[in-house]
Amino acid sequence: MTNQPTFNFLTHNQSAWDKQALAQHEWSRPVSSELTTAARNGQWEVHLTPQPLDKSWLGNIKGKRILCLASAGGQQGPILAAAGAEVTVYDLSIEQLNQDKMVAERDGLTLQTVQGDMTNLQAFAPDTFDLIFHPISNLYVPDVNGVWQACYRVLKPGGALLSSFYNPVVFIGDRNPEYKDQGIIKPRYKVPYADVKDLEPADIERKVNAGEALVFGHSLTDLIGGQTKAGFVLTGFYEDFQPRPRFLVDHYLPTFLATRAVKL
Repeated sequence: MTNQPTFNFLTHNQSAWDKQALAQHEWSRPVSSELTTAARNGQWEVHLTPQPLDKSWLGNIKGKRILCLASAGGQQGPILAAAGAEVTVYDLSIEQLNQDKMVAERDGLTLQTVQGDMTNLQAFAPDTFDLIFHPISNLYVPDVNGVWQACYRVLKPGGALLSSFYNPVVFIGDRNPEYKDQGIIKPRYKVPYADVKDLEPADIERKVNAGEALVFGHSLTDLIGGQTKAGFVLTGFYEDFQPRPRFLVDHYLPTFLATRAVKL
């Protein structure tokens, strides 16, 4: 039996992220003018996971067309634009996009913002971008395969998709705080996971009332195998630890995963 809510989860998630942006959530705090100035002078870094990304994954970005996918918040997009890329930021949340607009206007940067669902990139023609930068965000859509297929269509041949996501193990444990206090990881949920089908109605209502986005935990078959199924060739992979563990498992293994995939 599933516990499907009667509302549209996509509309709810948009609203949840709008509220987080207005509250200056961690992923909604725009970079400073000092950081964009440094980026103009060649000193910069971006993050797919908590650790700075190895720039060899990006290559020379000057003049390159980069899509920051579901990556608004006034952080990666402005830095990449200041470093010389031609940046488009695409996100479901208008308020997140407003953070990028604010930084661009404040610091004299040129970047484009477009509102939309990450599984639907019909706003862009095929073979448009040299690079897609897609950090931790596909847990907000039920079918990640649609994201990979959309990315493949809009990348130029030879273009790269840089993406990150959670190890699906983070979704399987019972959320009872008593187990965490006791140092116990008790498996309860199967992957693929979805708040809308796996949580009790009262827990869904609590998340909705608290303004929390609803999430989906995808299998590695879809997260990694889905990229190769879409036509990509993987050229890079790494894991990273959660610096501020939320779940007990975060203390024992790196729960962030990142991939570099190329459209041949």
